[in-house]
Amino acid sequence: MTDPAPGNRIEAILLRHPLLACLLAGAAAALALPPWHVLPGLLGFGVLVLAIARAPGVMRAGLAGLAFGLGFHLVGLYWVAIAFSAEAAGVAVLALPATFLLCLACALFVAAYGMILRLLRIRRPLAVVLGLAALWGFGEWLRGTLFGFPWNPIALVWSVSEASLQIVALTGSPALSVVTVAAAGIAALVVTGPGLQARLAGLAVPLLLTGIVLGHGAWRLSQPLPPPTELELRVVQGNIPQDRKWDPQRLRENFLTHIELAEEPAPVQPRLIIWPESAVPFSLERDEVARTYLAQIAQKAGGFVVTGANHYAEDADGQPFANNSIYVIDPEAAVAARYDKVDLVPFGEYLPLRGLLGAIGLEAVAARGEFRPGSGRTTQELPGIPPYSPLICYEVAYPSAATDGSGRAQWLLNVTNDAWFGRSAGPWQHLALARMRSVEEGLPLVRAANTGVSVVTDAYGRILAELGLGERGVIDGKLPASLPERPIGGRLGSLWGWIAIGLFAMACLFVEFRSQQDTD
Repeated sequence: MTDPAPGNRIEAILLRHPLLACLLAGAAAALALPPWHVLPGLLGFGVLVLAIARAPGVMRAGLAGLAFGLGFHLVGLYWVAIAFSAEAAGVAVLALPATFLLCLACALFVAAYGMILRLLRIRRPLAVVLGLAALWGFGEWLRGTLFGFPWNPIALVWSVSEASLQIVALTGSPALSVVTVAAAGIAALVVTGPGLQARLAGLAVPLLLTGIVLGHGAWRLSQPLPPPTELELRVVQGNIPQDRKWDPQRLRENFLTHIELAEEPAPVQPRLIIWPESAVPFSLERDEVARTYLAQIAQKAGGFVVTGANHYAEDADGQPFANNSIYVIDPEAAVAARYDKVDLVPFGEYLPLRGLLGAIGLEAVAARGEFRPGSGRTTQELPGIPPYSPLICYEVAYPSAATDGSGRAQWLLNVTNDAWFGRSAGPWQHLALARMRSVEEGLPLVRAANTGVSVVTDAYGRILAELGLGERGVIDGKLPASLPERPIGGRLGSLWGWIAIGLFAMACLFVEFRSQQDTD
């Protein structure tokens, strides 16, 4: 592939307004994410590639990456401002600056990509594309693993259709992110390059990738699934707005709303009743009345009630703490099982750098006290219930980590409260991440969301039943069956990711080295 000719229209704009061009290109790339799925926006990666390739120095390359990353995350994460101001009135004034700082922190990763490539003297656009793809994949891992924020991997653009989503079963999402950035960058360079014949030839790579993805998806969806299990379940969506959820005057009313929905007549009596995250606003260890109410529902069902609720305790030093938990209540009003959330949400459930950020007024974010993480993923087994992997809120965002790895889980249970996000892109991004885990693991997904979107999917991530945003109601039906074997994308997804990062990094160095040799 030849370099885009100097002086073409894209490069002319870059030379005049490089930071503005990168900012807009990053925003365009984010529009390829759910719920918008404007896939041509991915061509914005080409602008970043050219900006890095033409940057006169390390700092200018870093600033180009910073601008692109800021545009990308401001569009992709704008709803965080809604979450900041949803409940804590004292923090509402900080919603916009706090969201901007979060996006800026995420954008620093992209700035680092530009600086690293420039420090390595990677100047040929194709080499920059390959290096950027490898760094982007590494950055997604680093952001999720070390900083606890795995949201919006670029692989999420493939959730545009049921067929395209199936590729995650083969590759896992980390490797898919690397390939997606590379394909988008190559396509952009070809589109802006000289010569119609060269453009058509260069477009073969992204077109071939798209054809493989859709062809594989169509084939996979044509394969029959095992018949559903005999377990009848009910998912309850109470639709409690966030500003009412923890109002002391409404706690009992909110609790009774879920009870009324759980007790509505059903075509077939469900054996498992599932409520969303923190649906019970009382301590289920201490509040016998609340447990009795739930036990009555469990008795009628002849099974169990599964609900989100906070667990309150004291540590060895007598200091109180809380866990964000899932409880299982049996017909005898006993706690049959409990799972404590492992991956906590920064700012939502704990305050990072508490001493520093608390000093500037963000202490109110953790007004109800910081949560502590649980001990690890688990598979819960109940009499007469297929074993399942419980996941609270955005724990479902972590690739290749939706189960404990034992292979015992036969379905995924995700309880969440997306009322924080309002009517924004947030709930749809969250749902897409959850469906990606379903495909990756080959397990059906049962998702109970406070205000939506609650769904039941099959093992291919296809939505079989849904309660949309702002709806109050229930989903009744049989639990779908799991696939006989865990897909390779779930088993080797992390390994595929590291292999892709390594291969694209080596390809970047090879292309640049050959280019320098040819020049010499």
